[in-house]
Parts: sequence; structure tokens; C-alpha cells
Amino acid sequence: MNAPIRKLSQPEFVGLIACHMAMVAFSIDSMLPALPEIAQTLTPDAPNRAQLVLTSFVFGMGLGTLVMGPLSDRFGRKPVIFCGALLYAVGAIMAAQAQTLDGMLFSRLLQGIGVAGPRIVAVAMVRDQYEGRPMASIMSYVMMVFTLVPAIAPLLGKFIIDGFGWHAVFYCFVILAVIVVSWLYIRQPETLAPEARVPFKPASLLVAARECFSHRVFILSTVVQILVYGMLFGALSSTQQIFETTFARGEEFPFWFALVALVSGTASILNARLVVRLGMQKLILAGLGMQIAISGLVLLSYATGTLPFSLYLVWTTSMFFMVGLAVGNLNALAMEPVGHVAGMAASVIGALSTVFGVAIAAPIGLAFDGTALPLALASTVLSISAFVLVRRGLR
Repeated sequence: MNAPIRKLSQPEFVGLIACHMAMVAFSIDSMLPALPEIAQTLTPDAPNRAQLVLTSFVFGMGLGTLVMGPLSDRFGRKPVIFCGALLYAVGAIMAAQAQTLDGMLFSRLLQGIGVAGPRIVAVAMVRDQYEGRPMASIMSYVMMVFTLVPAIAPLLGKFIIDGFGWHAVFYCFVILAVIVVSWLYIRQPETLAPEARVPFKPASLLVAARECFSHRVFILSTVVQILVYGMLFGALSSTQQIFETTFARGEEFPFWFALVALVSGTASILNARLVVRLGMQKLILAGLGMQIAISGLVLLSYATGTLPFSLYLVWTTSMFFMVGLAVGNLNALAMEPVGHVAGMAASVIGALSTVFGVAIAAPIGLAFDGTALPLALASTVLSISAFVLVRRGLR
């Protein structure tokens, strides 16, 4: 008999997985203060295109998740994370040296493909050791860090940019990758036993994908997560410009964004405490219902005058709060019936939700017209659609 896999203590395991996820949040949010300078340097004639520095990274991450999960089912979790982190670091170095926007976008795409390893395989590592509501609880604590990182990332990004220029932010990504990989190598045992590994063959992958899509809960959870990510990425793409252009508060942006992140980060704490007792669907509905109500208030505000800055802050906070209630629960729901192909399942839901979420978000961000109205309209439509799907489909 094989010896059981030694588990880390739950706090250390949560911290390790959260750091893998935080690579994504830090790679996005620390770039927000740099967008005006990147626009001025690389695309002065079309400043809205600087938003693509964010969405190209997220799009690459979505593409990477198509293969990282299946590779981890074949070769184990840790080797795939190591290789992904290396690609992520190479992309970061290339981005720091980019001379054109196209070069920057290609480097960010490469960086995104690489970060898919730590991001998606970490979810499979959780599923290797937990399932159902306990997994949802673990993922809630992980998502708490994912939503708290924005509290410090823009401030840290601004500090680095003011002291060393925007190029230096990318070298910080390399340092982060080294720290996370070192922790994983030293402390975390491999979670996928050799006898549980699946050959990396197209036929096997097709069978695993069909298995995922044979479960109605998996399909609906993925679609709802696409809509949630569309709102999230749309808000992230537009928020710096809204602060600077709509409210003339560009210099204050990192501090307000930190407040928004700290408040919205409590959603994951609340979810971790309530999910075992109330269940995942009720909490997802609560988050979406709140988003519908506040997005409706924003539209009403525009219909009767202008959007107050205070209402915009509440609205933005509610959007991140909704993500904290929804994403971890949606992942847990989707993964529950497919634990035997956890790597492939994590790849499918991660790839589809990210790629199609970016496809929804990119036009929202590029539609920025000096106001938050395009984002408010999109948020209302997406949150209502997601609410209906959960209410009628995920019973």
C-alpha cells in the first residue's frame, strides 16, 4: 500500500494556495497605476488601448488553463506549476523591455499563459485533498486573499513606479514567482499519486471533457462564472480611467482602491463562515441580487442627473464583494461531480470562464466614454442573466 499524502496544516495550505492565486491578482492590479504612463509611452494616440495590457494577460491565462490542468493530471501538480512559473517570469522580463504596445501585449499574453500553471493547478491541488462544502470553505479563504491583494497591489505599484519607473513593476513579478515556487518546493508534498495520473492523450482528454459536460451543474456553473468574470474584468479595465477622467481623482486612485478591496474582501470571510450551513447557491444568489440592486441605482442616478462619487464607490465595492461570494462557490459546485478528472475539470472551467469573460469585458472597457455608464449597463444585464441562471438552473 502507498503511504497517505502528508497534508500541510490548513492555515499553511490556505496561505500557499492563496499565494498562487495572488500571482494573478498582483499581476493585474499593480499595473493599474502604470496604465497612464504606458498609454503615453506606447499608445499616445489611442489611450484606451492601454487597457489591453490587462486583458491580454487575462486572455493568455485563459488559454494556458486549457493545457495546464491536463498536464498536471499526467505529470503531477508540482512540475507543471514550476514550468508555468518559469514561463511567467520570462514573459515579465520581456514585458519590462518592450518598446511597442504590440510587443508589450505579446509579452503579457506569454506571462498570462505561464501564470495559468500556478493558478489552475492550485485549484486541482485543493480538490485532491478536499471536496464539497469543505472545499468551498477552503476556496473562500483563498479568494479572500485574491480579493485583498488589490488593497496593496496598486499602492505598491505606485510606489515602485514613482521610484523606479513602470518597467520595474515587471521585475517584481519575477521576485514573486521565485518566492511562491520556493515555498511550494520546500513545504508541499505532491498531491497526485502516480497511480492516479492520466495519460496525456487527445482521446483521454476528449473523454474527460465529455465527462465534465455531461453534468448539468458543471455547465451552468461555468456559464455563470463567465458572466461574473465579464463584470469583474470590465470593472478592472475601466476603473483607473473612471477615477482619473470621470471624477478627476487619479492621484487618489490607489488609496480608494485599497479601501474598496479591504471592504469587499470581507465577502470571502463571510462566505467561509456561512457556506457549510447555508449552501453555495444561496450565497451566490445573495451576491448577484445585491449587484442587480446597486447597478440599478447607478442607472437611475444617470437617468436623473450624474453619478455621485460615493455611489460609484459603493457600486464598485459591491461588485468585488459579489465576486467573493460567487467564484469560490461556483468552482466548488462545478468540481463536485468531477473529482476523478479534477485537473481537466479545473482547466475547462478556468479556460472558458476566463477567455469568454475577457471577450465580454474588452468591449466594455473600450467603450469607455468618460463616464461609468457603459460599465453600469453591462453590469446590470450580466448580473440579471447570472441571477436567473442560478435561480432556475442551480437548484
